[in-house]
Amino acid sequence: MSRVNPPGERVDRAPLLSGIDFGPFRMRIPAERYRSREYQDRERERLWMRVWQVAGRQEDIPDPGDWMEYRILDQSYVIVRGGDGEIRGFVNACRHRGNALCQGRGHATRLVCPYHRWSYRLDGRLLAVSKPDYDGPVEEFVGREKQELGLIRVPVDCFAGFVFLNPDPGAAPLSGFLGEAVELLAPYRVDEMVPHGLNVREAVACNWKVVLDAFQEGYHIQGVHPELVGAMDESLERYRFCGDHSVATAPFGTAKRRDSAEELVAAIRRLPETFPAVADALPGFDALLERHRGGDGVLALPSGVTPRLLLQQALRESWDAKGLDVDELTASQLSDNHFWMLFPNFFMTIHAGEATVILATPDPGGDPNRCFWHVMNLQWFPPHERKERRAELVEVAEGDHFSYFLALEQDFEQMARQQRGLQNHALEELTLSRQELRLAHFHAALDRWVQSDRRRGR
Repeated sequence: MSRVNPPGERVDRAPLLSGIDFGPFRMRIPAERYRSREYQDRERERLWMRVWQVAGRQEDIPDPGDWMEYRILDQSYVIVRGGDGEIRGFVNACRHRGNALCQGRGHATRLVCPYHRWSYRLDGRLLAVSKPDYDGPVEEFVGREKQELGLIRVPVDCFAGFVFLNPDPGAAPLSGFLGEAVELLAPYRVDEMVPHGLNVREAVACNWKVVLDAFQEGYHIQGVHPELVGAMDESLERYRFCGDHSVATAPFGTAKRRDSAEELVAAIRRLPETFPAVADALPGFDALLERHRGGDGVLALPSGVTPRLLLQQALRESWDAKGLDVDELTASQLSDNHFWMLFPNFFMTIHAGEATVILATPDPGGDPNRCFWHVMNLQWFPPHERKERRAELVEVAEGDHFSYFLALEQDFEQMARQQRGLQNHALEELTLSRQELRLAHFHAALDRWVQSDRRRGR
């Protein structure tokens, strides 16, 4: 039985597009922010060096001694799970001569610089320095107290199974930065999900903001994803803004243009192309449909019963049977995509038991016409299945391309095409439509960070 007043009801009751005051929103975006090296340099200093950002998943470093490198532009950090189980982050540079300690991912009982063999404990404290032909104390050898020479620590925290890092040593807590998103996302139990079927990082020939823009509006569905038109009604999309973050939802399986029940059923059956876990609920969905078919096979649903409601019932029964507690999720959170944007670069489409996550990061070399995206499908499995179900990260080699499912493949092609157009300097600004409200909200947040010299998160 669902919990009384679950957090998701706030999204269910959020205003429709028709009920939003557009007065505060700036519906024009300067085109130079997508192609200018100077603008990207400002982003580096005023955004990326000050903001909380996803650096990986907790299961990437499950055991004490596991570590992973995180890079943003020209900066490198190492994230380590200590012997006490705590996850810590450090600047990836030896305190001796600055050599990078780690590259990629690995396991160690201590972190050792490959240059002069200085070593550090997993909590960042200096353990020892090599002293050939010298038997004196460390302090005398290096001229500084040993406790002063630990690795430089950076703030790290976890939410929903993700490891967040902030390069700003004075950053405010992650919970404050995420705000209401913490409570709204908690019932999904994303921390219990693992990457499954899709976990890919690949270069994309566009600015990182083009990626985020593409997934914050459904206006392009009619042109890019015609196969999804029958399952979604954008006029029923609801919007909720949570500080710099946002969430929107559009119901699946809702009648549009007086579609027949059979047409809605067909659209629902196509959902596993995008969300594989829905396939497990389809046998139950079909069984519920059969109760309403006559001897001639014609579907005759009674008043108040829709394919969407039957799908929600089948999903609840399917997840209950697997052991996922969905009592704190609303009916719409069982079946409908909720589109989350966690500023600055985390997009997630989520419903009960699974999510597609897209992270976009700028090109390490600073090219504004190029970025990397990391796409993963997260699914919930019983605890004993998670390790074997988990998909390892696939790093796509330069010049190669990963074949995604249809909708993602369509988006991938479209984004590079858009960047080619954005490089035209005669194009001074982009004009947003009312259906691109979340883009206006995202770029307003970006302006607050990039156009201000004020220290953020203090």
